Amino acid sequence: MIKTASIELRTQGNGQVVNITREVAQAIQHSELTSGIVTVFCPSATSSLTTIEFENGAVQDFQRLFDEIAAANREYLHNMRWGDGNGHSHVRAALLGPSLTVPFVNQQMTLGTWQQIVYVDFDNRARQRSLVVQIIGE
Repeated sequence: MIKTASIELRTQGNGQVVNITREVAQAIQHSELTSGIVTVFCPSATSSLTTIEFENGAVQDFQRLFDEIAAANREYLHNMRWGDGNGHSHVRAALLGPSLTVPFVNQQMTLGTWQQIVYVDFDNRARQRSLVVQIIGE
């Protein structure tokens, strides 16, 4: 069986990391499926999904990494074409990817002890985001 839900977010952008683990777990609970997989997808070219230990130090280290490997102040051809200043956002999002899949058993995700699901908004402005949650199981 397949169930589809959504997670609505209002984000600040600029590398904001949002813990969505609870929302994904709630979608599984509401699906009434016992075991299977859950996929979260962000239909956005400037945001991504991954897992991390969601604690301040790890989050800041993660954000700093992106500042170092895809700095906002570099010259991006995207910015030259569109003039929107978010070329770095597209590059950063492409490095992580737009989706994440996690197995679940007895309606519990099989995440590690310190592992949380996070949404990262790399865009250079606040946005309203709608994530797709697709749950496949029995």
